[in-house]
Amino acid sequence: MATDIRAVLANCGVSAQKARLVIDLVRGKPAVEALTTLRFTNKIAAYHVRRLLASAVANAEENFGVSRDNLVVYKITADEAPTRKWRKFGARGRFKPLLRRSSHITVVLREKE
Repeated sequence: MATDIRAVLANCGVSAQKARLVIDLVRGKPAVEALTTLRFTNKIAAYHVRRLLASAVANAEENFGVSRDNLVVYKITADEAPTRKWRKFGARGRFKPLLRRSSHITVVLREKE
């Protein structure tokens, strides 16, 4: 039976759509390779996902005694979080809505078999 090591980043300031572009790069890869890939990915969401993945790897090493070389990104998802609604005033007394989207990112690591 494989143990799942989970880490969750709630209310991340990046939209779920932009985060999914980054997490599709690392799904199913070994954890060390995924961290290296995220380090050199030129997207702002890569920074948040890399920190979350590093936290999950550290949890696995400290709490479960699993080596980082044996870990695989088993499952990673980005779900929508609450949207903050702002307004920007426009011409003729109108206003234009600004939607500040955020996301919840979840990483599940599993030991290689």
